[in-house]
Amino acid sequence: MKKVADMVADAKSAIREIPAAEALAYQDDPDVVIVDLRDVRERQREGYIPGSFHCPRGMAEFWVDPESPYFKPAFGEDKLFLFHCASGWRSALTTATLQEMGLPRVAHISDGFKGWVATGGPVEKKG
Repeated sequence: MKKVADMVADAKSAIREIPAAEALAYQDDPDVVIVDLRDVRERQREGYIPGSFHCPRGMAEFWVDPESPYFKPAFGEDKLFLFHCASGWRSALTTATLQEMGLPRVAHISDGFKGWVATGGPVEKKG
């Protein structure tokens, strides 16, 4: 059985990685969509990057494929999609998969939401 750590390492070797400290500069860029792959409960518990687009990990491929009945028009825009999860593993796998599917401009925050918070990035919480 292939280990998930090996799968993540393979994905990271094939994709563009942006550390959270650098990703801060993309937050207000109109040509960038920061996509949060975390579960809704993670977002509720820990907060989220203001302005981020929530796409649950299990729906990413379906929301990106224009021929899928679940396609989301946001993924049809000519923008850089900067994915993140909690620590960078789910987002690495997702970014590699979506890159393989042909999404032209993809990257991920290598140290995830945890890195974003540690770097002092803004966090929004509801209520």
